[in-house]
Amino acid sequence: MKRTIIKIDEELCNGCEACVSGCHEGALQMIDGKARMVSELFCDGLGACIGDCPVGAITLEEREAEPYDEIATIERMIPKGEKTIIAHLKHLKDHGEVDYLKQAVGYLRNNSIQVDFAQVHNHGGGGCATKPVATAQAQSNGGGCPGSREMSFAPAATPRFKMVAPTPAANAGTASQLRQWPVQLHLLNPEAVYFKNADVVLAADCVAFSIADFHDRFLVGKTLAIACPKLDSNQESYLEKIKNMISNSNINTLTVVVMEVPCCGGLLRLAQKAVSEAGRKIPVKHIVVGVRGDVLKEEWF
Repeated sequence: MKRTIIKIDEELCNGCEACVSGCHEGALQMIDGKARMVSELFCDGLGACIGDCPVGAITLEEREAEPYDEIATIERMIPKGEKTIIAHLKHLKDHGEVDYLKQAVGYLRNNSIQVDFAQVHNHGGGGCATKPVATAQAQSNGGGCPGSREMSFAPAATPRFKMVAPTPAANAGTASQLRQWPVQLHLLNPEAVYFKNADVVLAADCVAFSIADFHDRFLVGKTLAIACPKLDSNQESYLEKIKNMISNSNINTLTVVVMEVPCCGGLLRLAQKAVSEAGRKIPVKHIVVGVRGDVLKEEWF
């Protein structure tokens, strides 16, 4: 399968071993004075080792690789002791990988492995919500760029007190319905937690600038990906990512929103091809927006 995984530039690597100690999963080892990946099975692709590399020798790329196996990883980690296990669980929590965290905790409890889970629960303020990491870690195809770090946004809390009606000026803007970051399809990890069992909107880049109520009309309660079928390069990776969303993240529905211009039709064809190759059928909605912001067509496939 295609997934995000680390890449080591051996010419830049100075053999400092910082990444090896930073990789709690045990995917890296020092061999002949260079950091090398010894098992794709143990690389979660979240990039904790990137922030530990002083020379920028580690980046993230999307390529064919063995699927990450959390159970195999935690089994390998147990002999390293409780501190290593807790560091790994905190790492999963930092990145909002709730499914992997549940697998690891379940395995540890079922096998009576003594771990102070309170340290993990209280990490970042308690609970299992995603917490942005304050280091230059990256989780998808953005290499070491902090701007592509995955974030999942919790819904705003309901006010406890009745608010005074706002003035027209204060009410000019509407609340964003965006639930995650990043949004560009090249930067997205198709197996991120916010894609799990989600309703996904795949929108052409120009759509949000053309329709005034894009957030309220299309985005409420949904996960977003944007792409340009005309100008974006390496669209084979787009096909693989959409297939992974369907097959591995089990998305519920896919809504493809495009402009009326002919070049936008490629996005729907890409989505339809992904559905046909994924081996799992899901409902696909096709929405066409006019250049003046009106919705010209809505249909389900």
